[in-house]
Amino acid sequence: MNLAFPWRFDHRGRTAESADDRYVRELIETVLFTAPGERVMRPDFGSGVAQLLFEPNSPELAGTVEMLVQGALTQWLSELIVVSAVRVEAVESTLSVTVTYARRDDDRQQIQTFAFGTPS
Repeated sequence: MNLAFPWRFDHRGRTAESADDRYVRELIETVLFTAPGERVMRPDFGSGVAQLLFEPNSPELAGTVEMLVQGALTQWLSELIVVSAVRVEAVESTLSVTVTYARRDDDRQQIQTFAFGTPS
């Protein structure tokens, strides 16, 4: 059973569940959007990407984010996924992070994009 994120009740009044692909996407999103120090019992959990939102958008920032994301996903989700690529695009006030990965249980390559900031 995979608990849905964010935690909620389903139409039956029970804890909502997620299918495997959606569950892994939710886990990746959790790692990306959590700042280190935000979780009390896991102070090193997260990627720190959200802290970079107020930095000037540049190719250097995009490269830093790629390294942060690759490292965080490898550290926290390596039992579930194999990350093959992380691509970051900095366009005006939005930072888009595209993660290419395969779940370890089926080896099917998947691509997910996550956006940080405000679209112009």
